[in-house]
Amino acid sequence: MLSVILHGCSGHMGHVVASLIRPMADVQIVCGVDRTAPQDDLGFPVFTSLDEVQVSSDVVIDFSTAAAVSPLIRWCVEQKKPVVLCTTGLSDPQKEELVQASKQIPVFFSANMSLGINLLSALASKAAQILSPAGFDIEIEERHHRRKLDAPSGTALMIAEAMTRSLDDGHYIDTGRMDRREARDPRSIGISAVRGGTIVGEHTVLFAGQDELIELKHTALSRDVFAVGAINAARFLANRAPGLYDMNDLLNL
Repeated sequence: MLSVILHGCSGHMGHVVASLIRPMADVQIVCGVDRTAPQDDLGFPVFTSLDEVQVSSDVVIDFSTAAAVSPLIRWCVEQKKPVVLCTTGLSDPQKEELVQASKQIPVFFSANMSLGINLLSALASKAAQILSPAGFDIEIEERHHRRKLDAPSGTALMIAEAMTRSLDDGHYIDTGRMDRREARDPRSIGISAVRGGTIVGEHTVLFAGQDELIELKHTALSRDVFAVGAINAARFLANRAPGLYDMNDLLNL
């Protein structure tokens, strides 16, 4: 039985993870941690601080906020606890904290836990290698609900970064053209963000060539896809050696 600490259990994603794990025979949540107490009974004890946690566990699943990630990483290193980080909007210094922590504990981090979006990222990277030299411009459009705090999304940046690595020819990410009046740089990968309503998440990669367009698109119809990915990542991470893992490792992409 895989025992899980759910960090950020009071948020929407925390509730989704808890509801999916509840009927599972091989995974259980031993406690939750959230500075805001949940309004309903989640079926496990909830602490407002990591310092209060005294229960034994195999792994931490995190769906909290960027501000809560650094203290969590320090706690996991101190406790030698593997951690699956699903929180987006991390700063570059925080990402470096993950790299340093992964030298001591197993750390699983992905800007998006969906199997489909990670396959999209791999396909986009392959397409970029073929289409960019042929003169195709690359753009990413992402759409999310009105409550999402970060823009562009961590997933859009993940896809763009994967393509820049695959191209390795001076391509760079451009997240805003509003303050410039100039023609598009063919080496740029533009990202535009839409926020509104209850959109769970949509990401479209557009390859625009001479007289032809190619689009790769992923639409999340519910948040369950992210929770399922996090649970599978927790199964994957248990008993792993220290290191920084992501969905490519889990899916063998």
